[in-house]
Amino acid sequence: MAAIFQGVGAAAALSSSPSNSFDSKKFVSSPCRSFSVRKGASFAVVRSDGRVNLNHKGRRAQQLISNAVATKSDSAAASSSSKPGHELLLFEALQEGLEEEMERDPRVCVMGEDVGHYGGSYKVTKGLAKKFGDLRVLDTPIAENSFTGMGIGAAMTGLRPVVEGMNMGFLLLAFNQISNNCGMLHYTSGGQFTIPIVIRGPGGVGRQLGAEHSQRLESYFQSIPGIQMVACSTPYNAKGLMKAAIRSENPVILFEHVLLYNLKERIPDKDYICNLEEAEMVRPGEHVTILTYSRMRYHVMQAAKTLVNKGYDPEVIDIRSLKPFDLYTIGNSVKKTHRVLIVEECMRTGGIGASLTAAITENFNDYLDAPIMCLSSQDVPTPYAGTLEEVTVVQPAQIVTAVEQLCQ
Repeated sequence: MAAIFQGVGAAAALSSSPSNSFDSKKFVSSPCRSFSVRKGASFAVVRSDGRVNLNHKGRRAQQLISNAVATKSDSAAASSSSKPGHELLLFEALQEGLEEEMERDPRVCVMGEDVGHYGGSYKVTKGLAKKFGDLRVLDTPIAENSFTGMGIGAAMTGLRPVVEGMNMGFLLLAFNQISNNCGMLHYTSGGQFTIPIVIRGPGGVGRQLGAEHSQRLESYFQSIPGIQMVACSTPYNAKGLMKAAIRSENPVILFEHVLLYNLKERIPDKDYICNLEEAEMVRPGEHVTILTYSRMRYHVMQAAKTLVNKGYDPEVIDIRSLKPFDLYTIGNSVKKTHRVLIVEECMRTGGIGASLTAAITENFNDYLDAPIMCLSSQDVPTPYAGTLEEVTVVQPAQIVTAVEQLCQ
């Protein structure tokens, strides 16, 4: 393996690598305008103009997307075909961002199970092995602790590895490497080493994938010093966060939701990145601040449509940066609405919502007119049965009820 990385390092040395510094404050993202949900080999797409393309006979998939796009007004929405840019599914946006960074910087390499000629379990690395070769797109054995540690070592020597976990739950096998090495080596080496590594992969509650394949590991990793965590939710921010994470000098964990890979959105043709420490204002409002991320963004927006019809004006923020929190954006919203609802798919005990509640209480308690409410997944292993699985995760009706209680 040492020979492999020496070969990649030699290739990097032969070309002038671009600067890794950037002013990420200059870059902001736009809200998602369309999405799709996939089950098996068929899927449904909800576009910004309200048209629905269905290719699915399942009742549950239709229920999920029936009122999924919820904004203040559809009057500003135009046909996506008339907008500049190109349409991509979320997994394609991740692939495009990764490919662009590999072209830009020869030090960027990929490793993981089936990431090579198979193209990854969700096709995020499709075509990269053919284009960049087996030295830069390395298929590994089924040994998460080994190839994660190898990636951290590669980062110490000057490469910029992207490590894919076939499923986020499998990365528990690499927890020692991520915690004791990835997060701490910059500090314990007295600043002699930086660890510019990206660890990414699918997670979250899927469609009857069982408890072990429905993990939400945000709560596990948030306590590790030295680690940054971000969660993508649209094709636009998926590509922007991927590119920013690769360019960062810090170790970054990029959380992708297994049910969001087939969201579709038109993204710019020009190069862009997203700020790793900045939240996204999805919907401005006046009555209550709803903080969410990843898949729950769409449950919240579905609930927002009902809330608007009932006379409420919720402000929806996709926090995106799970560590550190963007307390500037969050604080300004709290000062305006004076009420906070947190919606997450993470577990309630020790989850992102608990940390966010503590941060808001410590910094903005005087601006609150009501106690912070947090809707989280139940503290149980995710059931295999579809009806039970649905009960363990926050649903739009619960969000509507919580807002009504907060605004009484």
